[in-house]
Amino acid sequence: MTIKAWQRKKDLSRRVGTRYIRDRILILCEGKRTEPNYFRQFPLDIKLMELKVKGTGSNTLSLVEEAIRLGQGAAGNGRPYNQIWCVFDRDSFPAGNFNQAFKVAKTNRIRIAYSNQCFELWYLLHFDFNDAAIDRNEYGLRISKYMGRKYRKNDKNMYGLLKERQGNAIRNAKTLLSRYHPCNPEKDDPSTSVHELVETLNEFISDDSQETRTTYRPPRSSP
Repeated sequence: MTIKAWQRKKDLSRRVGTRYIRDRILILCEGKRTEPNYFRQFPLDIKLMELKVKGTGSNTLSLVEEAIRLGQGAAGNGRPYNQIWCVFDRDSFPAGNFNQAFKVAKTNRIRIAYSNQCFELWYLLHFDFNDAAIDRNEYGLRISKYMGRKYRKNDKNMYGLLKERQGNAIRNAKTLLSRYHPCNPEKDDPSTSVHELVETLNEFISDDSQETRTTYRPPRSSP
């Protein structure tokens, strides 16, 4: 057992008498299949956490509003979420909607894992660093080239196919964000913060899993 896992188990043992003993994380995704399929494949230790992933079809501000509603409902039922994340793309949504989503999320302690332009940027960063703005349709073509097979947008196996390169993607995503001063998600094309959610989930990877781990673990603070 790793030191991190031992410490978490020790912390959990102090929660005797509370109504829950595991971290509960909710992930709401703009996409109905691509993002949920990816995050559901993480080999998480169910003794340490409970994960709910939902693809809503909502976008930016409406997605954050749905997260607030579900968070309040869970708290009212005595089973609050420790963390709530919204996953969405910049796409072609009005700048006002995109920026307002960040403001409302921060006010309500909701984390955002965004991609500008699209979630496929996260996949591409597993193979290569890219800091040039490209058409969103180009991402699938480049991913297909690197994978040596046609990229299917709703492929349920993407986590497994990319897991050995995950550390690479995290490094590239961090380097990409560091290029922007100050950071402006609405205008920074390309950019992504998906790695922050990935690192959070990696804290709960099962010790029995043979999955590739990373050492990039920033503080799990609320926005």
